[in-house]
Formats: sequence, structure tokens, C-alpha cells
Amino acid sequence: MADLDGITIGITAERRADDFVAALERHGATVLHAPTIRIVPLPDDTELRAATDAVLAAPVGFTAVTTGAGFRGWLSAAEGWGLREPLLERLGASRIFVRGPKAAGAVRGEGLREESSAPEESNAELFEGLRAAGVRGARVAVQLHGTLLPELTGLLRASGADVVQVQPYRWLSPENAEPVHDLVESVLAGRVHALAFTSAPAATNLLALAGSRREELLAALRGPVLCACVGPVTAAPLEAAGVSTVQPERQRLGALVKLLVAELRVRPS
Repeated sequence: MADLDGITIGITAERRADDFVAALERHGATVLHAPTIRIVPLPDDTELRAATDAVLAAPVGFTAVTTGAGFRGWLSAAEGWGLREPLLERLGASRIFVRGPKAAGAVRGEGLREESSAPEESNAELFEGLRAAGVRGARVAVQLHGTLLPELTGLLRASGADVVQVQPYRWLSPENAEPVHDLVESVLAGRVHALAFTSAPAATNLLALAGSRREELLAALRGPVLCACVGPVTAAPLEAAGVSTVQPERQRLGALVKLLVAELRVRPS
């Protein structure tokens, strides 16, 4: 008998969803996959191209890299536009601050080197480090991932920085929301034991797409349904809504799967 036989888990991810589903199913879980967001294809993202052009328009004093995947995606798109080498040259001349080891790995993989890495892998720590470094009068290129962080970029602007926001992997609502509505109904009917989240936008948009059932959904998430998040950034929208979450020590998909197994195999199905 597998660890998660008789357990149903809902996941909302689009990126790496196949890997996530397969890993959970290997442990015997039934998985309901309902992507709550869709990602704008990088080569077609006119806003990303405009932001890249803005970075290249003048020297950059600081670069903030929030995610390894986002940084690599940005460079991949730039390569398609014939701008990869100029972009690397521009960023390489700046002081690079990263959110954690995955972002640092992506930076080093391109032959660049970070000056500082946030030990706790939090955006708040990353941006506070930038402010402490002295950004007044400097242009700061901020690579975001999926969603804007106005409360943090605003702090840089308040400190006198000229912030250029670069947002690979912008998200929109899914073209077909029916699977999401089905997932919500399954949660409310008591057929789902856990929901797993790998991005803050996915968590945010699940609550938005629940519509008139939002409060009922929140009540279920505050009660019998386990909410597992890959890290504190992902958990933030749920925690803000009064939903307790569990998170693995390492912010990795494999660690999230192990956490779900550990939490759910001791629960009655």
C-alpha cells in the first residue's frame, strides 16, 4: 500500500505541473490538476521586450534577481530578440543582488557574480539589502517573477532609486476556468484532503476565481483541508486571508512532495 492511497490532492501550478503530478501519483495520491494562472509566452511578451530595452538604454547601478527561472527566462527571450550579449554586458557591469541560491546559480551560470545573496531567501531581505547598499540616484533593474512587488519596489523608489521593472512569466487567468471551479466544488464537498501551491499568483487567483464561494473555500482551508506551500512567498496570500499553511524547510518541489507525504500519510482518508 502506497503512503497516499485514498488521499486526494489539488494542485494549481502550470509550470512543472507534470513533474508535480507524477511525483504525487507515485506515492499513491489522486491528483486534481486545475491551473489557476497561465503564463504569457516569453517571446511574445511585448512588456518584457519594452522593459529589456529600458534596461539597455542607460547604465545600471544595481540588478536585483528574485528567481533563477525568471532570470534564465529573461535571457532566453533576450536571445530570441538578439539582445542577450548586450544585456549580459549591461547587467555584468552592475552590482548584482540575488534572493537565494537558485538565483545565484542562474547568475553564475551566465558568467556573472552576485555581490550579495539573501540568507533567508526572502524578497523583503533582498530589497532591504539593496536599500542598505545605497541606491539613491542609481538605476536599479529588478527582475520580478510572475507578479509585481509594489510594496518593495516602492521602498527603492522612496530611497531615491530609478527602478526598471522586468517581469518575465507574467500571468493571466486561465482561458478555461472550469477545472478551477470543479476543484473548488470538490474542496467544499469534502473530497480533497490537501491543496498544494508553488506560486503566490496561483494561490491569489484561486481565491479570486472562487467568486461567491470564496468565504466557503476559506472556511474549508482554515479547517480540514491541508494547505502546503513551497515557501513563505507562496504562502503569503493564504496567510493574509487567515489560512494556516505548512512549508518545507527547503523551497524546492521535491521537498514539498516529501512534506505532503509526511503530513498526509498519518491522516485518516
